[in-house]
This record gives sequence, structure tokens and C-alpha cells, in this order.
Amino acid sequence: MLLERGTEFTAVQAALRAATGGKASCLLLTGPVGIGRSALLRALPGPATGEGARVLRAHAAPMEQDFAFGVAHQLFDSLRTQEPPEESERRQADPRLTATDHAMEAAGDTAEEWAVLEGLRSLLADVGERAPLLILVDDLQWADAPSLRWLAHLAARPHGLRAAVVGTLRDGDPGGRRPAVLDLLDAAPRVLRPAALTPGATRTLVHERFGTPGDEEFTAACHDATGGNPLLLTALLDRMAADGDEPTAARAGRAYALRPPRLTERLADCLRAQSRPVRHLAGALAALGGDAGPRLAAELAGLDPWEADGALDDLHRLGLLTGPGEPRFVHRAVQDAVAASSTPDERRARHEAAVDLLLRHGAPAALIAERLMESATAPRPWAAAILREAAETALRTGDTETAARALRRALQDRPEPGPDRARLLADLAAAVRDTDAAACERHVTQAVSLLSDPTERALAALRIPPAFLGALPAPAIALLRRTAGELGPAALLKGTAREAALRLEARLRHAGREDPAELGAAVLRLRGMGEEPALRSAGERELAAVLLHAASVSGALTAAEVARLGHRILEHEPAAPDRTHSALPLVVLALCGADSVDAVASWLSAGHRLRNPDSLAAGAVDHAERALTLLAQGRLTQAREYAERVVDRPGEPAGEGNDEGSTAFVVVLAAVALEVRDPAFSERVLALGGRCRAPGLVTTSMLRLLEASLQAGRGDWADALETVLSCGRRLAASGWDSSALFPWRPWAVSLHQRLGDSGAARVLADEEHARAEKWGAPAVLGRALRLKGKLYGGGRGEALLTEAVAVLRGSANRLELARALQDLGRRPGGGPLAEAALREAGELAVACGVPRLVKQAGREELGAPGVPAAVLTPAERRVAALVGRGLTNQHIARELGVSSRAVEKHLTNSYRKLGITGRAELASGQWGPALGMTG
Repeated sequence: MLLERGTEFTAVQAALRAATGGKASCLLLTGPVGIGRSALLRALPGPATGEGARVLRAHAAPMEQDFAFGVAHQLFDSLRTQEPPEESERRQADPRLTATDHAMEAAGDTAEEWAVLEGLRSLLADVGERAPLLILVDDLQWADAPSLRWLAHLAARPHGLRAAVVGTLRDGDPGGRRPAVLDLLDAAPRVLRPAALTPGATRTLVHERFGTPGDEEFTAACHDATGGNPLLLTALLDRMAADGDEPTAARAGRAYALRPPRLTERLADCLRAQSRPVRHLAGALAALGGDAGPRLAAELAGLDPWEADGALDDLHRLGLLTGPGEPRFVHRAVQDAVAASSTPDERRARHEAAVDLLLRHGAPAALIAERLMESATAPRPWAAAILREAAETALRTGDTETAARALRRALQDRPEPGPDRARLLADLAAAVRDTDAAACERHVTQAVSLLSDPTERALAALRIPPAFLGALPAPAIALLRRTAGELGPAALLKGTAREAALRLEARLRHAGREDPAELGAAVLRLRGMGEEPALRSAGERELAAVLLHAASVSGALTAAEVARLGHRILEHEPAAPDRTHSALPLVVLALCGADSVDAVASWLSAGHRLRNPDSLAAGAVDHAERALTLLAQGRLTQAREYAERVVDRPGEPAGEGNDEGSTAFVVVLAAVALEVRDPAFSERVLALGGRCRAPGLVTTSMLRLLEASLQAGRGDWADALETVLSCGRRLAASGWDSSALFPWRPWAVSLHQRLGDSGAARVLADEEHARAEKWGAPAVLGRALRLKGKLYGGGRGEALLTEAVAVLRGSANRLELARALQDLGRRPGGGPLAEAALREAGELAVACGVPRLVKQAGREELGAPGVPAAVLTPAERRVAALVGRGLTNQHIARELGVSSRAVEKHLTNSYRKLGITGRAELASGQWGPALGMTG
């Protein structure tokens, strides 16, 4: 498929019409590598056939440049398949053609050569008497000089010749400076430069290759990565389609990283044909990297300034470098092509020299490290220090992949055991702990064995991911205990050693959280720190966070006490962009359970502004914390959207490998799924939970409750009850008594009711109420009162529900308030007060993204008509309004300039948020007027 080449086709058709009238013309298609000159030339017989023309073809090649009139002979040879044999033989013997075998390739327009050129012209005129001719010559930069002079001769004498000559000439090639080519250009042919493809053409190609419109992010990435160059773009799309990629936003990053072998080979062929200065400068740029600058590259290539300037211009004209400024290759495939066009020895020598040159000129450590990582250069005494410095910089910016590469390369230069190697291993452990926890533990174990200083051993051991939401493997716990014992208690230490001891204590106390005795000891330790424990250092805050979590899950403190200490920790702890391996998620969990989320929300917002968006593990925990906070506020729709963002992130560690990120994700997603009650969503969460490396009691409990909700949804109430009760027994055996964080009793109460066992339901409801009163959080106490109110009839039940509403008005959880209002409004004989309660419940439910509550009440008319604006995003409202006008998904996509896939996603989200089943319901009834629909 040739796109956006209408100007070129029109010019050729005009030239053919002129040729029919007896006037020859010459067109040159020029441009950089891959712009599509040859593809356009191959497609031109189509217009020629429409004009009744005969087509003559020739393809110049570098190996045939010394064959005089080789291109001319190719053109006349191409007539053989179009003529009868006897006529073809007669033409081959024509003296005007055979004269080329004896012509001398003399400089200037000699009489002998002029006679040959004119003879060939007259022979061409004879051929053109029957029909106009379309003469196509590809790669004129490689044509032999006599053929080029003949083509210039034709262009300079167009009258009486029924021929249109179309040739391609690549920018930047050495042939572009030969006198014969300049003669051809001086003969005033029309020069056409096909442009790069637009984003619209890129969308068309994506649709053609994948059979479906691509997401806007995917299409934009493909266009940006290739600059619309047809060769780069088609090679990229072909490879991605062959690899089974889908044109989704999640795969957009592949457009920048992929290096199609076919493209590399094509570009390597182009580079091999270039002059020595061009090849050497390209090799120098590849060896130095994109930030080195042209002058440094010229020095490495051993070029004089004028040679370097000419070579740089040629690389720009070839389209292999970006625009003005610091020269960079347009695509990674160009760098691969540079490597492929040189020998291994040449590449090795170039990289060796590049590293020394960069060091001599004081280049940044990151640039030198990149050069060291890309080649097997000889060990250097200073290399490990530079690589470690570059790794530290990469870790600070969240680029763990680059940090790991640098450290692995540094370890190659430090094979001997000792402290230096140990420190590199510890740093490597920190770099890979988000992606490979097992490798992290292995590196830490090796590092500790090479260190003799207890403090250094402790700091190395702390590189093991703490698993604040998962479970640490037994060998890791043993290593932490051993190093903690060597270091001694924090009270006897100072400075770095004291910090390490406090952090080790925090990790070990948290590792024992499933043992009731260890849990009780942690609570005693917290009480021993006093009402206002010191939080000056990060170690003190980490220990306080762990102890606070222990007090929260065991119910040893009240919600007010937990909130007070949790807020103090957040006040002292900066909103660091990467909290993945800190204890701060435990504080967020405790504060959400205490129904104290305002401070958490603002603290998370500050941290989100600072977070590196490319730090995948940090992103998982960040989204999980936000979803948990929104869930604690009863904003169910937004909570689900944040939880699902982790799944939609390309390369997000949502399964095996990064246990901390995946566990945080699964825990929160399970909590959201329990409220959403979407079976497909719940099954998806359970599948993800099955891939967690070390789930721990938190994750296991939430997943068991989610299994029970699915069983209940299928009507298996007895099995669901047993699942919930077994979960409760395990939590109780571990001393985890917090109903705020693990609401198993409310589920058990509901299931006992379903099975007709009101007595058991009331016993559990009373237990829940007693614990909720002790805890004191409005959301938990109000829910317990609502559960009891539903169990009792008459005045007692109404009084309990009224009290629940009053308590929940002081809670951040608007959804719990909506449920209590709904239950109160549905009491028989409620009158105007019940009507008001139901109306308020409807408004709150729809604002929280749970309009099903209004339907369950059987009072859909009580839903507030303008509420959808608070539920749907602006994009979702626009799509919904267009649905109301009767537009299809394809029409909506064109109207909004997005992909059909994006439209489908917006509609699916809208159906879920509004609690409806499909298109017809969206465009009518309650939602239509509120969304401005007229259909």
C-alpha cells in the first residue's frame, strides 16, 4: 500500500501525456534512505498502463558502475519480453546500440561520444513511435557515467521524443557528487521529494497490518519512533505483527525499543556503500553515544575537520541522523546497522578508544559507563568506580534496569572476593529487588559473606525486600536475625549502626506478625516507647510504622490512638517518590482502617507529584495506596480505576518476580473486588493472587474472602460461610482481631441470615459491635450498627439504623452512609423521613459509583438526575452523548479523533459505573437527559 503519494503519481501521468504529444520529460525522485523511492517506482506501471505506454526498466548497482552504458543496455533489454523474437534480435544488432561497446568513456562532450548518445536517442525515438515510453531507472547514484550522460542528453533534447524518464536518486550517497549526476540535474529535470508519512497514514498502516485500529498512544509512538519514514515504519509494524503484538497503549513502548533485523540489514548495506569518512564517522558516533558531539566523534574517527563536516552532512542527507544540533541516530536500528557493517575487531577497537577518549575529555560518568556496558573492553582499574557512580545516579532516578547493567559490568572488573565486590553485589541487589527478588536475596547473601564489619553486613542485609505486605522466605529471615545479633541492640549503638539496628528490628518484628506471641511483644514494644515516641530518624519511623501496624491488626489500640501516631509518622516522613520498600504503606493501611484518610490523601498527592513515572514498582504501590484511600472514602468507581491502572501499565510487575508490588496490588484489588461484586473482576484478581511469590496472611485472607463472595454469588451459601469462618479462624489464631481491615464477620452475619440461622448471625453481629465500639472508627462502628439494625425488627431495629446513620455522618466513607440510609428508608411505614433517607442514599450511591443501591431499593426515581456528571469522566460523557445521537463506535471514533478501541473502553467503563447493561439503557431513561442525550 502506497499512501500520500498522489503528487508523484500526478506528475508522472502529466509527463506521460506530454510524451504522447511528442515532448520528453525527466523526473527525479530524491530523498533519504527509506523514504519509498523504489516502492514508488515499482508502482508506476499502473499509471503508464492507463496512458497506453510501454515500460522500460533498469536498476543501477554499485558493482556495475564500470560497465559503460550498462543502464542503457538494461533499458533496451527490458524490451525483449515485449517484442517478437525477430524484432528483438534485429534491435540487439542495431549499430546504434552496438556502438556503445566501442565508445570510450572520455571526459567532455567529444564527437565520438556525442554520436553514440545521439544514436541511442534516435533508437529510443524509433521505439517510441508505436507508444509513449515510461523509462524507470532505480538508484541513479550507482549508474555508470556514460548512461547518466545519455539520460542528461535526453533531458536536454526533449522535443520529438515520446518518452518520460523517471529516476530515483538517494540523498547523501557518494554518487551524488559525480559530474555525470550533476550534468543530469543541470538538464533541468523536475525533482520530487516524497515526504514522510503523516500520523493519519501511520494509522492506516497500523490498521492494515493488525486488522484493527490501533490505540492512539500506540499509533503516535510508532510515528514518533520512525519519524514517518516508510521503511522504518513498515519494518517496525511487520515485526510487531509477526511477534503477535496487539496495537494497544500497553505495547507502545515497543516502538522505541524494537530493532527489526530486516531493517538493520538494509541500513547496513547502505552504510557499507558509503565513503570511508562517512563509515568511520558513523562508527565513531555509535561508539561514543548520542551525547558526545560531532567534534569528539571526528577525533575518534581520525578525520580532518573538512572531512568530518562532509561526512556529517552525508549522514544527515541519508536520513540516518536527526535534525540540527547534537547528531543522534534516527532509530536504534541505525546503531545496529553500524555494528553490522563493521568487523568485531573494528568495533572492539573503536569502543576501547571511545572509552579512553571520553575519560580524557572529562565526560559524565553515565556516558562513560554506557560505553563500558556496550562493549567487552579490557578491565580498567577505574572502571568499577565509574560504573558504580552511574548506577547510583540511575537508581536515584528510578532507572533500575540501567543500574543493574552497570553493576553487572562492574562485577566483571572485580572478580576477586573482598569488600569492593561485596558493595557492588549489595548495590546490584537493590537494583533488581523490584524485578527479581530471588536474585536480590542471592546477591545479598554473597555480599554479607564477603564483609567483615557488622554495620556493613547489616546494611547489606537490609537490601532484601522487606515484604511489608508479603512474607519473607525463611533463609532471608535467618540472615536478618544473624546480622542483627552481630550488630547488637540499637540502644547501645550510635549513628549508622543504630539506624541499621532499628531497621533490622522493624523487619524482624514484622516477619513475626503471624505469631500471636510476637504480635503481643510488638505491641508491648510500642507501649514502651511512650505516648510520643521519637520519630527523628528513618529507622525510628520504620520501627514505629511496623509496631503501629501490629497494634492495628490486633486491635490493641483505638482508632484515635492509631490515627494520632500515624499522622505523626507522615508528618515526619517526606512524601518520597518511591515508597515501595519503606514501611509507609503499613501506615496508610492503618489510617484507612481507622477511618482517618484526609491526611493520607494529601500526603499521597504530594508524593505522586514527585514520583518517577517510569518506576514500575513504585507505581504499583502508589496506585494501590490511592485505591485503598478512595475505597475508605466509599468512592468505589475511582478506587477500581486506580487499582486497574497497575494492570494497564506496560511491563508492570503484577505477578511473579516483584512480590512487594504484586502483593500490594492484589491486596487492594481484592478489597475493591469485595465491594464491586463483579464476578469476572473477582476471578481476575484471584488469578493474579495465585501468582504472588509469598502472599502472607494479608493477601491470603483477602483472597479467601473474595472466594467466599464468588461462592455466595453462585448461591453456594453454605460453602461460602465455611470459607469465611475458616478465614476468621486463621486470623484469630494469629491474633489478628481487626474487623476494620478484615471484615469477615459482616460477611458471616449475612450468610448466616441467608441460611436462616438468625441466632448465629446475632451472636456474630454482637461480637462485631463490641469490637467496633472498642476500635471506635465511625465507618466500622456504623457498619456494625447497621448489621444489627437489619437483624432486628420493630423499634429496636429502627433505633439501631438511626444510630448507624448518625455515626456514619462523621465518617469519610460515604458509601457506608448510603447503605445505612437505604436500610433505614426501606423500613415499612417510614413515611416522609424514609423518602428523604432513600433520596439521600440514591444521591450518595451514584456519586460513589454504585447506582445499583438505588435499584436494589426499588426506588430508581429517587436517583439524582444530574449525578452522572460526577461519575463519568469528561471523555466518557462525550462518548455517551454521541451514543444518544445514534452514532456507531466507528462514527464516534472519527468524530472524536480516537480509536474504536478507546470508544469501546469508555463505553464499558460507563456501563459499569452506571450499573447498566448496554447501549440502549445508556441512551434512555434516567441517564439520557443528565448526559445531554437527545436520541
